[in-house]
Amino acid sequence: MGPVARRVASDPLGDQEKQQIREAIREKYKKVSSTASGRFKYATGKEGAMALAYDHDLLKEMPEELLASFCGVGNPFSLGEITKGDDILDIGCGAGFDLYVARQKTGETGRVAGVDLTAEMLDKARSNLARLGQTDIETHLVEGEKLPFGDHSFDLVISNGVINLSPAKEELFAEIYRVLRPGGKVQIADMVLEKELPPQLASSLEAWSQ
Repeated sequence: MGPVARRVASDPLGDQEKQQIREAIREKYKKVSSTASGRFKYATGKEGAMALAYDHDLLKEMPEELLASFCGVGNPFSLGEITKGDDILDIGCGAGFDLYVARQKTGETGRVAGVDLTAEMLDKARSNLARLGQTDIETHLVEGEKLPFGDHSFDLVISNGVINLSPAKEELFAEIYRVLRPGGKVQIADMVLEKELPPQLASSLEAWSQ
């Protein structure tokens, strides 16, 4: 039984345990970078984006294959208005769909950047964005919760089904606060626990990577 299997979700996690969780997440999302179909218990791809009330006109124009890895759990753009010229950071940008939506909303004068833990997902994002003619969107590989940006760099931080994956959420929220400008906003779509998980789920690396 590994270190993670000896703990439940409410216990503090050590560095080795955090690294185990991150490796499990990378392995899961390497596969998702090919397709999200059949890997989650909810609709993914274009069907999933349609169900989450993304702009249907935008989705109609987008080829199915460019949304094959989309596995969002909500629509962070539904939580507030975005002003033209806003600088936007996507935590866990995956295959790049939310980055593309962010670019449509902020326009060419705004900065759009994304970070992700999985190199294969970033490769997919860069390929997708290039095919859509978006070559000025930043994508960065991260190893943990540390964000590779200066203080007060963004007007808005978004995330879609990713912060729940982090084994160090307090550190991640501290970093989000650090990179936000005064008066900046956070718009997150995610899954939250309503009650304590049973130990067999709390200690499961597969459950962490969902």
